[in-house]
Amino acid sequence: MIRNKFNTVIVAVCACFVASSLNAATIPAGTTLAVTTVSLLTAQDVVGRSFEAKIAQDVSVNGNVLLKAGTKAFGKIRSSRANPRKSKPLTVELTSVSVNGRNVAVKTNSVQPGSPPQTARQAQYGHTAGTTVVNPGSKMQFQLVQAATL
Repeated sequence: MIRNKFNTVIVAVCACFVASSLNAATIPAGTTLAVTTVSLLTAQDVVGRSFEAKIAQDVSVNGNVLLKAGTKAFGKIRSSRANPRKSKPLTVELTSVSVNGRNVAVKTNSVQPGSPPQTARQAQYGHTAGTTVVNPGSKMQFQLVQAATL
């Protein structure tokens, strides 16, 4: 009797695993993810701070829409001017997208949004003029550097 219950549990677990892997879809590396920012970002924000965005256009693979426009996306600040000793231009990257109520990790390239102009001297020493501000509603494009399984 115990053996029958054990076998039933094993079969049920395997069936759930097979069903979930049939629904899994992969977005290949190199795919462009266009997003619109929801959060305000500035060059003075702390490295590691999270921000929210939304997928700006459907992401399709082989004619199947895997991410619909409006899907929540999340990212983080990779570099900024918040620490004067390690002052770098503002760069951001996406870290996850929300799919069916769960966050799925993604790995994208870093993007330097709205870079302010530089003088020759500032470029020589790696400094930028002014403060970069990325307002909500700004568009950015990221590329997946690693395939993402949804």
